[in-house]
Amino acid sequence: MTEAEFTATVLRNPVNAAILTRLPQLQANDAWLVSGALFQTVWNVRTQRAPDYGIKDYDVFYFDPDTSWDAENDVIARARHVFADVNAAIEVRNQARVHLWYEAKFGSPYPPLARTTDGIDRFLMHNAQVGIRATNGGYDVYAPHGFDDIAQMIVRPNQTANFRRDRYLEKAERWKSLWPEITILPT
Repeated sequence: MTEAEFTATVLRNPVNAAILTRLPQLQANDAWLVSGALFQTVWNVRTQRAPDYGIKDYDVFYFDPDTSWDAENDVIARARHVFADVNAAIEVRNQARVHLWYEAKFGSPYPPLARTTDGIDRFLMHNAQVGIRATNGGYDVYAPHGFDDIAQMIVRPNQTANFRRDRYLEKAERWKSLWPEITILPT
């Protein structure tokens, strides 16, 4: 799968298309649509399901050095307005803040990040490590491991410092229940 094929497939999901069209309206620095909304759309198209089948939420990451809750809450409020007519759960998170709450929620430390793509790099699976954003007349795609695992429907562990086998298996098993065609690699 090429980057152009990936982008065209992702845009077949009308929710992805709406988010990407409106993302600049958030006025959030370094904003990307990331992870499940992207690779799961590809899985859906490849298995001839509705493009939005099984997608729990649509994650938008951005990076703002202002790590206050108020600053992030302002962006979340703007997102509610910008995406008010989009019938989907859209989760907006400032990647500069993740290290402040991650350990309390997941039980292990998380280093401060320097940019949005650092957050994408820390996803538990290679297939989840993907982001896209609209640019002037096109799209930027970030996929540090390429598109092979996405296209071949392979779930491969990303053994980073924050890797947790239990969370990997939990997510993979949920996906397997929705997309029995996937191959889950062991940890």
